[in-house]
Amino acid sequence: MKLYYSPGACSLSPHIALSEAGLPYELVKVDLRAKKLENGDDFWKVNPKGQVPALALDSGELVTEGPVIVQMIADKVPAKNLAPTRDSAERYKLLEWLTYINGELHKNIGPLFNPMLADEAKAIFKDRAMGKFKYVDSQLAGRDYLMGKQFTVADGYLYVMLRWADGMKFDLSGLNNLLAYKDRIAARPKVQEALVKEGLMKAA
Repeated sequence: MKLYYSPGACSLSPHIALSEAGLPYELVKVDLRAKKLENGDDFWKVNPKGQVPALALDSGELVTEGPVIVQMIADKVPAKNLAPTRDSAERYKLLEWLTYINGELHKNIGPLFNPMLADEAKAIFKDRAMGKFKYVDSQLAGRDYLMGKQFTVADGYLYVMLRWADGMKFDLSGLNNLLAYKDRIAARPKVQEALVKEGLMKAA
């Protein structure tokens, strides 16, 4: 499999999933502004959406959209328990979390990276995202991970959003459950492995 990624982008979520799953994969770096691969190839020809993540399967099929990709990865290695079994009540709860992170956090934090966005608009997006983080903090009370005691692919996705929040200088002080959670995820060896491969942290 090949994961098309950009360092620190939302493609870090499936990268963490692949690392946790222990599956063999190849990383292909994408310049999102130029829409070019490192070898100069046109990324539009790989993914007509022009976005990361994109996962090229050994069959030649291309899978896009992070929440879908991470579930596919999890389902390839059910013994790792990165997602509850299909059709279970817990699986639908995982889908709920992936949808919430995608629609309420990702879509509110993402625009903050746009240098053309007015400060007033940025303040609105940031305020919205803070409200969502407060909700997540409340749900993490007494839990190690979003689904309880078990790390899942939703945790990898939320961790990326927390990294983005750090980069955008969000004040998460007071959200003690969320801050402890972020440290817990960051301490996972397979998460660190993905960060090192993307050049986001130095190898120990």
